[in-house]
Amino acid sequence: MPQKIHFLDNELWFPPVSETHPSGIIAVGGDLSTERLLLAYRSGIFPWFEDGEPITWWSPDERMVLFPEDFKPSKSMRNILNRNLFKVTFNQDFRAVISNCQTIKREGQNGTWITDDMIAAYSTLHELGHAKSVEVWQKDVLVGGLYGIDLGHVFCGESMFSKVPNASKVAFVSLVNYLKENKYLLLDCQVYNEHLESLGCGEIDREDFMSVLLR
Repeated sequence: MPQKIHFLDNELWFPPVSETHPSGIIAVGGDLSTERLLLAYRSGIFPWFEDGEPITWWSPDERMVLFPEDFKPSKSMRNILNRNLFKVTFNQDFRAVISNCQTIKREGQNGTWITDDMIAAYSTLHELGHAKSVEVWQKDVLVGGLYGIDLGHVFCGESMFSKVPNASKVAFVSLVNYLKENKYLLLDCQVYNEHLESLGCGEIDREDFMSVLLR
């Protein structure tokens, strides 16, 4: 029997991910309140929509992830890190990171899915300690970074940006090293793209993802 897409109202809830539509969409509507966003991530769900569209919630059948303990940076990446071309900080300028992720031009994309409302909502999550950022600096200029939601044992990566070659890779490796040192189980990268695959990420089934998330 085909799964339907659920429509949310003001009530704070999500259907179980087993009811996700084959498209990967599980629900439409609701809001971007702190409570709903945290419930979504803890339930294996994330928002993804463009400005002017209704809020759309996803839980794809195949999840792009990285197991931190399995990560081994490439020799070229190790060389870049060893040359100390960049300075890396954590949670020093979240707003600048998410704003750059919104405005950076990406190949094959005409617009952005990071709306102004999302920036406001995730900045509130950051102020409450749930959203984290990694900043990459070159001569005191922010040249790369990433942000995501920290669930304590799983980090849900949202977006990254780079203004100079390798800056986003340095942010990614720095995050993975932090996750490895602090015994995180999983880095959730949500959906497949070639850049993530080049960094060592791979897809697992939704059920396998949920078995880790719910530990």
